[in-house]
Amino acid sequence: MIDRKKLIAVIGGSNASKQEIKAAEAVGRELAKRGAILVCGGLGGVMEAACRGAISEGGLTVGILPGESHRDANKYVQIPIITGMGYARNVAVVKSAQAVIAISGSYGTLSEIGHALQSGIPVIGLNTWSLSKSGRLNSSITPAENPTDAVEKAFDLIAD
Repeated sequence: MIDRKKLIAVIGGSNASKQEIKAAEAVGRELAKRGAILVCGGLGGVMEAACRGAISEGGLTVGILPGESHRDANKYVQIPIITGMGYARNVAVVKSAQAVIAISGSYGTLSEIGHALQSGIPVIGLNTWSLSKSGRLNSSITPAENPTDAVEKAFDLIAD
């Protein structure tokens, strides 16, 4: 039987702060060290930083792109997947993964979180959205203290 690698999505904004970039790069490095394949939206910001981190440790990166050209991918995406679907590609990003690590992000990230949770895919949050329902905090997003903690929790939450 083939031993399949873990597929973990890293999601977050295209416009990210220096702190968010640093965290995303560390998450990418840690995923690669543990042999996971990094899946993302393939563009800049958090996505590019995570890919850069993974590549620096010999990891494999997949970018599921919203547009019509592989040239849209950041330079650290090894496997670009062209969708021509715009934001609808967010579903493919999270459904391709066994766990999702959300780093900060805006409404696109929030939509990915929603799609993952609706599909039963665990979401680990690193300085990202929190959810509430009827005025009560919802614990669907597992909080992480730092990049290493986020990756450890992702591996722990992946059902074999």
